[in-house]
Amino acid sequence: MAPTLVFDGDCGFCTSSARWLQRRLPDEVSVVPWQRADLEALGVTADEARAAVQWVGPAGRASGAAAVGRALEAAGGVWRPFGRLCRTPPTAWVAEVVYRVVARSRHRLPGGTPACRLDEASGGDRGGRP
Repeated sequence: MAPTLVFDGDCGFCTSSARWLQRRLPDEVSVVPWQRADLEALGVTADEARAAVQWVGPAGRASGAAAVGRALEAAGGVWRPFGRLCRTPPTAWVAEVVYRVVARSRHRLPGGTPACRLDEASGGDRGGRP
């Protein structure tokens, strides 16, 4: 299975970030919104995809900051060390906190819209949206 990065296609900030990564990733890496992905084939639930970006590859799955780290590692070049930092403690712990803060604030970031707002009470789901 070729590596796949799964992101929230309803969020402008997420889409912009995923497209930025896609331009740096090798062609064999798929970058797909979770709303159009075959989540079952990827072994990812809709709740997991709503909660955080997902990386599915031959070495397994990662989500959140670890998924971003895997993508940066796959991009190679100057991005590879940043990817490793996102996945190696203690910087991985900091990266996950930063990821969660960005995720909660993504509706305020460039490209973000009210549709990007997470409903924190439901663990990331936006008010019952499918």
